[in-house]
Amino acid sequence: MSTLPDHATRIETALATGSAVRDAVVASWQRSKNLYHLDPGRISAPERLSAGELSQARERLGSFIETADASLDQLYLAVGNAGCCVLLADKNGIPVARRGARADDRVFDEWGLWTGALWSEDSEGTNGIGTCIVEERPLTVHKDQHFHCKNIEMSCTAAPIFDHEGKLLAAVDVSSCRADLTAGFSNLISIGVVNAAQAIETAHFRQFYSTSRILLAAPANRVETTGPALIAVDRDDLVIGATRQARHIYGLIDKDFNNPVPLSTLFGHDVDEADDYTKAGRRTVLLALARSGGNVSAAASSMGISRATLHRKIKRLGIQTRSN
Repeated sequence: MSTLPDHATRIETALATGSAVRDAVVASWQRSKNLYHLDPGRISAPERLSAGELSQARERLGSFIETADASLDQLYLAVGNAGCCVLLADKNGIPVARRGARADDRVFDEWGLWTGALWSEDSEGTNGIGTCIVEERPLTVHKDQHFHCKNIEMSCTAAPIFDHEGKLLAAVDVSSCRADLTAGFSNLISIGVVNAAQAIETAHFRQFYSTSRILLAAPANRVETTGPALIAVDRDDLVIGATRQARHIYGLIDKDFNNPVPLSTLFGHDVDEADDYTKAGRRTVLLALARSGGNVSAAASSMGISRATLHRKIKRLGIQTRSN
């Protein structure tokens, strides 16, 4: 374990020599020192928002915090007894929700691992929440990988959460105050954090498109996924939304949702328009009949057409029905 002076010297040496050790960490150290002009020897606690400012940060997220509650609870059940706390931070690095054991509260409060503290990288240097937000990927900042000397006793693992438009929305973090945290358990924590972030992102996407059909993206060529690959389609099977990962898989950008594309086109199928129209018409009729329990008159009424017209469609489409 580095002492405080040794840690500051180690960072200065790594930056001066362009050390390639732990590339991502050194890159963050470089930003902390050269871009944000931070001092690795800083020992003051993180800046904290007022109660009013924290309330505003929570309000900006709307119902998202409630959407994340179940996943945060589940994650805490997995790590809480191991001297860890769970934090949900907004895209500015402000924890807006927290789970922790009362016995550990004093330590975590002193360290600033609390709601309302500011853990952005430009404020606290290399740290789990702030660096995860900058790099938009899951990562662990373990003890003396932190930039500030005061943070080298903690280990933090964080993963980003993206909104329904694929933009960074928040980050979930597990921080440990245990001196004996092993690499093996740290890896287990990382898996749990990533799973929680993906579960929250999925729940948010499903809630935003609650009236749409949600499909799991399944590309023909195997693509490594780093998040939920979901697509939202409307009643006409037009793609109206996609998660960040689905956008990556299919090369979708924001303007693609201004004039939605058919789901079949997105999946790369050549669609015969006449055949597609027939399939769509058959599906519509079958749904109407299913909802009416097979009653043609009721189905016709729900579709806004006459019983005779529906009978002609049924005959043309070759659909079997009970007489009524």
